Amino acid sequence: MNRFEYLAVLGACLLVTLPLEWLGRPVYRQPRRLAGAVLPVAAVFLVWDVIAIAGGVWGFNPEFVTGLLLPFSLPVEELLFFLVIPLCGLLTFEAVTATLAWARRRSRGGAR
Repeated sequence: MNRFEYLAVLGACLLVTLPLEWLGRPVYRQPRRLAGAVLPVAAVFLVWDVIAIAGGVWGFNPEFVTGLLLPFSLPVEELLFFLVIPLCGLLTFEAVTATLAWARRRSRGGAR
């Protein structure tokens, strides 16, 4: 199981945040907006990772990654990390924003 732990954690993050799609503004149903939010940041951090790996500053324990490498010795899990975690963050942000807006509307209506 060790080789798939990184992937399992990423999958669990997606699974746990999936229901949030229905609490706030849709994230999965707006792919252009999602790509605009996630891809530029992912690109910056992927370059950062590649530089750190090449400089020997950063590395990955081979026991916890599948061994599938992208160019520049970047584990595929690391690419997925920079896509999955921001996606989960967006889902969470949209759900919290919608919930707070609902609570504000409800408290204004109840105060009358």
